[in-house]
Amino acid sequence: MKIAFQMDPIEAVDVNADSTFDIALECFSRGHEIWIYQPEALVFDDGAVRAEARKVERLERNPGDHVSLAEAETLNLRAMDVIFLRQDPPFDMAYITSTHILEHLQPEVLVVNDPAHVRDAPEKLFVTRFEGLMPPTLITRSEAEIRAFFDTHRRDIVVKPLFGNGGAGVFRIRDSAENLASLVELFQQTSREPLMAQAFVPDVRNGDKRVILVDGEPVGAINRIPAEGEVRANMHVGGRAVESDLTKRDREICAIIGPELKRRGLVFVGIDVIGDFLTEINVTSPTGIQELRRFSGVDVSALLADWIEALRA
Repeated sequence: MKIAFQMDPIEAVDVNADSTFDIALECFSRGHEIWIYQPEALVFDDGAVRAEARKVERLERNPGDHVSLAEAETLNLRAMDVIFLRQDPPFDMAYITSTHILEHLQPEVLVVNDPAHVRDAPEKLFVTRFEGLMPPTLITRSEAEIRAFFDTHRRDIVVKPLFGNGGAGVFRIRDSAENLASLVELFQQTSREPLMAQAFVPDVRNGDKRVILVDGEPVGAINRIPAEGEVRANMHVGGRAVESDLTKRDREICAIIGPELKRRGLVFVGIDVIGDFLTEINVTSPTGIQELRRFSGVDVSALLADWIEALRA
């Protein structure tokens, strides 16, 4: 097959951590033709969709010398069998625009994940569609609403940007909340978007679990333990990945959301679970597959390659 990856520059990835690299390596090792391009290279021209792309000539797990690419050329994306939509957030208007352009390629080209449903499933908002799975949650720009929510929930909450990623901009507010007004003011000055406030879940001390689903089915999990003095477990900010199993509650959550993920063409998804609560459904560029393989032997890249090969057979 001809497979293109819309991703951040592959030359800069960590070959022992990056999920997109791992998927591309699996597909390349199976003999598929692999192309790489960045989202800013996308062009829509009167119905045609193309990108300045580079063909992968060599790809291997060799830190510092892991890829050789051919010279850039104009690639007709309608000639691809599969496109992996894998650039990292932020989930901004540039990201949204790329989903609109990629949507023109369907159904002839398989886009993973489905761009229309990536666009319609912002990671902190999509989870609100599943009643009873989230911790108590408020979405608003109003300081008064956040302060009332704070008082209702034991004067201990987490406030974060609605479209943030990687743990950036996540604050725990407790006790006197003397900095709450300044924090809300700062957010309001830098963004027109609402904030998300959630009741603090003490179980985060035991980890923020990443559960990976392929085509709506859970295949494994890792746990991310916050660094000392941190409430954020994201590995971008010092969280530590440890081995984990799928609990009964994890499977209950996946059974509720899995059919909807499958229906929407959200094939590769990573959900975040703290204690008994689902906090996010990551559909843009989920991570964690290399850590999962190291801990459990589950090879998500192979599962994804099997899935697209079966679909395109």
